[in-house]
Amino acid sequence: MASQEIFQATPKLKKASSLINRLESGRFSKLLSRVLQKVHLKEQRTFTPEEETKLQGALRLEPKDLELVLDTTTFIFQQAAYHLAKPALLKTHLQSIELDEEKVQVFVQAWTSQGKAIVEKLRTGTFYPKQLEDVKWRLNLQMAQSTRSKMKQPNALFEFSVREGEEVDKLKVEFSHDELFDFYQKLEAIQQQLDGL
Repeated sequence: MASQEIFQATPKLKKASSLINRLESGRFSKLLSRVLQKVHLKEQRTFTPEEETKLQGALRLEPKDLELVLDTTTFIFQQAAYHLAKPALLKTHLQSIELDEEKVQVFVQAWTSQGKAIVEKLRTGTFYPKQLEDVKWRLNLQMAQSTRSKMKQPNALFEFSVREGEEVDKLKVEFSHDELFDFYQKLEAIQQQLDGL
């Protein structure tokens, strides 16, 4: 059986790897520890702007390079948590993006020591700030149009109440019979995937 795919070795990930490979391992280990403390907090940056400025000097990175390193390390840990990656699998995937063995070991050690706690924190939270709060629906049957007097065309109207913080937005959606059936099929596929977790 093929191993599960955690992330693709894209040019952007490989560029981040080359930047990470240049970092001193002790400092990189501390950076990863801080990233792991904040990886479950979606709306919060890992470092304050002042801390990022100090990091740029300490790590000798340009602002955009530091941002790439922080985004990449966060992404790697989020993907590892999502896939419930064992350390050996994470190691294999980190090697595929051309990380030095020393940096791979730093990642694996950090994941081994804190991964379970991160998965638990992420499980209780969500990646998206908007949450579905309520669904109302109504079925309509269109019997005529200005060009046609006899027709039966059903459609369903949905009103989704979506909460973001204290604010609730109402999203209205209309489905034809075929569109509603297609939507239902997608929901069934999602449900099967959730049941499989």
